[in-house]
Amino acid sequence: MKRVVVIGAGVGGLTTASVLARAGLDVTLLEAHVYPGGCAGTFYHKKYKFDAGATLAGGFYPGGPMDRVAQAVGIQEWPVHASNPAMVVHLPCGRSITRWTDERRHEERRRAFGEKSDCFWRWQEDRADALWDLAMRFPQWPPQSPSQAASLAGHGLSWLAGNPLQRLNPSLWRDAFRPVSSKLCGASEELRVFVDAQLLIAAQTTSQYANALYGASALDLPRRGVVHVEGGIGGISLALANAFRSHGGNLHYKQEVSRIVMENGRPVAVETKRGQSFPADLVVANQPPWNIASMLGDSAPGKLKKLPPRPEDGWGAFMVYMGLDASAIPEDFPLHHQVILREPMGETNTVFLSLCPKWDRTRGPKGFVPLTLSTHTELAPWWDLHSSDPEAYEARKNLYADKMIEAASYALPNLREAADLILPGTPITFRRFTRRAWGWVGGFPQTNLFTAWGPRLAPDLWMVGDSIFPGQSTAAVAMGGMRVAYGILGQLGHSTKLSSILEAPPTECRRSS
Repeated sequence: MKRVVVIGAGVGGLTTASVLARAGLDVTLLEAHVYPGGCAGTFYHKKYKFDAGATLAGGFYPGGPMDRVAQAVGIQEWPVHASNPAMVVHLPCGRSITRWTDERRHEERRRAFGEKSDCFWRWQEDRADALWDLAMRFPQWPPQSPSQAASLAGHGLSWLAGNPLQRLNPSLWRDAFRPVSSKLCGASEELRVFVDAQLLIAAQTTSQYANALYGASALDLPRRGVVHVEGGIGGISLALANAFRSHGGNLHYKQEVSRIVMENGRPVAVETKRGQSFPADLVVANQPPWNIASMLGDSAPGKLKKLPPRPEDGWGAFMVYMGLDASAIPEDFPLHHQVILREPMGETNTVFLSLCPKWDRTRGPKGFVPLTLSTHTELAPWWDLHSSDPEAYEARKNLYADKMIEAASYALPNLREAADLILPGTPITFRRFTRRAWGWVGGFPQTNLFTAWGPRLAPDLWMVGDSIFPGQSTAAVAMGGMRVAYGILGQLGHSTKLSSILEAPPTECRRSS
């Protein structure tokens, strides 16, 4: 039996580990922190439970990504509750747009952008359906071996047969080489501003650069079963961790990996900073490429050795974690808001707010609720100041926090006055608590459908997480975890069970409400 070691208990690593353990493999999962989730984890601070990074969970619809994951790992019910609307977007002109998850979305978009925008939204939803179908039917995209290419081609024939008029539409393939902006010709300035801000959340770039098919799926997040996770978004990872253990998996916390030991081009062990060594015939790293390169050292494959010293493409996150007097929050106030400013606060002009619902009393002191603010930020300035001028670093951190609170007040007035706790976080904070190199988060910007990193880095060495297709978001990372598990089981000749799960007809979504 192959001994599998998975490094990192984020959603991707947990999904891969749980599927492999359920298939009967000997799986050990090593996590540096004291709880699972990584950037999609929930931490405790001064009687509050804050979501560390990701705050918006989607894909919880019948037959959707998280339903498929539940089938694959044996989760009977997710600890989640439907959230409708998904969010409210506040435009610089002062108007707001509610992103409903149901049919009300059509009328809301016409109200905001006029009937001429219908053409763009029809294109967006059509392409999003096609790309999610691709992600769930073809987990081996992009193919990394002749057998995977043959399997992809075989699946493709049945895919084409399912709806040939849509699948063979030449424009679908042309969109694979176009940016989203090519579909916004003649669009109003407000629609462009709105689309750019929404793409930053899930595609890490704007319409001028986002691949049209990736971008269409990123804009589709509100339609894909957005939920509130009871107890914080870390509840998704806790459910996966419990499933992993129920299938005989070995989960070890406070085990930060220092080295992947390679012999003859293959992994043989994983060593941790606590001096322990775990034998391995196969390793899956739920880490960014820079972390994996550091763990491998001189044994790193060529693509990892060619990485720049620190990420040049992508973002860090600046966060403000706040405890709020619940009386300052209006009744029926939506949980998620995006505020778009006329002028950038720093590197971007958007702030995302996520509130805990008042009924979730597990996440704050009586009468108070946690709020998370986030925005994109470049990595280099924070690290340069942190190493050269600590006082300037602290001043910059306080300035960013003040600007974010001011911006968020457009959605929730009197925010500062209602604050019981204000806790800012920079990319250095993310590096400290998630161990992600340089505090790089969100994966690579989704600019090209064909340049995604493949998950197989070397014989018996795999990568999972937001660096591989289909990219960012808890649902996408979970699908990536399924993809890696599928590839490993196929390599070992045990793919029948997982194939039947992936091809199963849609079921009722497993969620508590």
